[in-house]
This record gives sequence, C-alpha cells and structure tokens, in this order.
Amino acid sequence: MKAVVQRVQKASVTVDGSKISQIGQGLAVLLGVGKGDSDTDAIKLADKIANLRIFEDEQGKMNLSLLDTGGQALVVSQFTLYADCRKGRRPGFDQAAPHDEADKLYQKFVEYLQNLGVPVQTGQFQAKMLFEIQNDGPVTILLDSAELARG
Repeated sequence: MKAVVQRVQKASVTVDGSKISQIGQGLAVLLGVGKGDSDTDAIKLADKIANLRIFEDEQGKMNLSLLDTGGQALVVSQFTLYADCRKGRRPGFDQAAPHDEADKLYQKFVEYLQNLGVPVQTGQFQAKMLFEIQNDGPVTILLDSAELARG
C-alpha cells in the first residue's frame, strides 16, 4: 500500500456536485492498494499514520501525532499512486490491485484507523471526486507499506 499523507487545516470531497465528506484539522490521506497487499499492510500503514508525529507542539516542533491532537482523517482511494510512467507518455497501472481487492483493503484500512481512535471520513470508492484540501505547512509525507516492513 502507498499513501500520500498531508497535514491539513481542512479537507473535503465532492461527488456529482454534492459534498459527501469533510474534516477540520487533521490528515488528508490518498491511499493506493497494490497487487499483493494484505491486511498486514493496512494495519501497519494505519498505525504509522495515526502515530506519525507531524503536528507542531507548543515550541513549534513536529512532535505530536494525529492521536495526540484529536484530529480527523479524510481517506480517499487513489489507484494512480501505482502509476508506472517509465515507458511512453501514458501511465500504466498494472501494479494497482484489482477493484474488488482494492476496495476490500481500502475499507479495512479505514476500519483499522478508526479502531485506533481516529475519526475518519472517506471519499467514494471508484467515483470521480473533487478533493479539496487546505494543506497546513505545507506538510506532505509519502509512505509505502513495503518500505515500512523493511525498516
């Protein structure tokens, strides 16, 4: 699994002109599920994101996690994180998980994040969405569950 994690002041998702979810301070998470990803990947990534110390403390140092601040998460499925742009001009998506597998692990990731105590809002799986964020910092972190397993 891959994730782009952005610290936000606010974020929202709109589908077909209707706002379907929104959060205040917290994290916007673009989540990609790859072929071969498992529940273990979802658990590790959810734990890392909930506990990632990227919020500022009283001294202005990034020392607090989403759990420490009581922030929220807005999680949006993003298969394009598995784009392969090495050949030609059109990305290939062969490494992205098939729809059913990706949806299942996306839902499990959301569940694991909620079980850790994070209030979670979501996008709409496989819909065309307008994803608005107000990036705070800006702070943007790239995570890959395969790299977490090695670390």
